[in-house]
Amino acid sequence: MAQGVIFSILAGIFVTVQGVFNARLSDQINFWHTNTWVHGTGFLVALTMLMILEGTPNFSNMTNVKPHYLLGGVMGAIIVFSVMKGVSVLGASYAITLLLMAQIVSSLIVSVFGLFGDPTVNLSITQILGLVMMVAGVLLYQLF
Repeated sequence: MAQGVIFSILAGIFVTVQGVFNARLSDQINFWHTNTWVHGTGFLVALTMLMILEGTPNFSNMTNVKPHYLLGGVMGAIIVFSVMKGVSVLGASYAITLLLMAQIVSSLIVSVFGLFGDPTVNLSITQILGLVMMVAGVLLYQLF
């Protein structure tokens, strides 16, 4: 559990910092060059770690995976582009606030309906109130 909490917090920090870094890089070389750079360097790091930790890559099990689960890289390109554009236009704090709100709402939809093989959970009144408060917080943040 603690490991999951630590990695989730790290991911939140890195999404924010990466969004700002990518937006600044895209100021110099444009969005799609930045997106290519981000995914290219990410691929090299991931491949290096795979080879160090597991030896020769073996992707044969991928033939048993539902095809839509292979779209993570496509979604990654959309995510990186969208975060860069959001940070460039709105600034880091407002863009990331909206990103977090969208993540919470979409993750609850996935969990409540058990989409993509995720275990189904019941939505509590506390979670609904939390969502309402979050939307209100974003509106307050934007208006003032």
